[in-house]
Amino acid sequence: MVEALSGGGRRFLVTGGGGFIGSNLTHQLVEAGHQVRVFDSFATGRRENLAGLEGRFDLIEGDLRDADAVRRAVDGMEFVLHQAALPSVPRSVAAPIESNDVNVNGTLNVLVAARDAGVKRVVYAASSSAYGDTDVLPKVETLPTKPLSPYAVAKLAGEHYCAAFSRVYGLETVALRYFNVFGPRQDPASQYSAVIPLFISAIQAGRPLMIHGDGEQSRDFTYIDNVVQANLRACVAGTEAVGEAMNVGVGSRITLNQLAAELGRIMGRMPEIIYTERRAGDVRDSQASIEKAQRLIGYEPTVSLAEGLARTVAFFQTVAAVEGSAALHVTGEDRG
Repeated sequence: MVEALSGGGRRFLVTGGGGFIGSNLTHQLVEAGHQVRVFDSFATGRRENLAGLEGRFDLIEGDLRDADAVRRAVDGMEFVLHQAALPSVPRSVAAPIESNDVNVNGTLNVLVAARDAGVKRVVYAASSSAYGDTDVLPKVETLPTKPLSPYAVAKLAGEHYCAAFSRVYGLETVALRYFNVFGPRQDPASQYSAVIPLFISAIQAGRPLMIHGDGEQSRDFTYIDNVVQANLRACVAGTEAVGEAMNVGVGSRITLNQLAAELGRIMGRMPEIIYTERRAGDVRDSQASIEKAQRLIGYEPTVSLAEGLARTVAFFQTVAAVEGSAALHVTGEDRG
């Protein structure tokens, strides 16, 4: 927990608090003694992500597109951590209007409600997809933005709305461009799941890994604890961070082929790989420059890729063991 927030007692709204990133934020804030309200429609978020916190946070179920519901959720809050979105590049390619409606209009609803409620600061979950497929590495915030997918366009539009609200209305906002976040509570079951939980679940089940393209595309995979830290630091950073967008990554990259090999090594089972056609809207290479976030909010990644992968594998193995035990109990099977 960031030092300025370590005493507890602050009031936070986490939009998308039932999702992967939002639930990790919610757990840490609740455990630190803060007053937390979660706003989620549970269209993509999962109630089980909030297990263990029953009775320790407020929950408002609602849709970002419902301005009245958003207004109720924001009322009385000091900080808004706006994580809610309709995620996934492929989903946005299949449903661009819905992606825009949730990710752009929904964000605008959050900003208007925060402005009217006198919120101290909004921290917005932006995306590294804003950079598109530029050849320059690492990605620096001064690069032109060239979004390739409807999702990337929508997230960039939300980022610009945040900056405009800071300039026009004086609402303090900070936009964090996430680079391929991974870790516990990431859903491996959805068709739009991120690559790391998909790879882990496939290796656990002995299935081949599906890689779109040649597997030499690279990513700056960022463990969830680093992202939680960045959000909390953004809440209490100085005014020089207001209205700014900054990268949140580790500053290194790994190819999908290397990732598959590393997960196979950790799990003790080298996977078979099946290569398929490259997906529309996918970026070839991604790596963050984190100098701006270091300078403006004091961000420093504390969990390396290797450590993050080990923690994530351990989490999913524990979940699989618990679910397997529960299934044996229900069916009455005993293979001991």
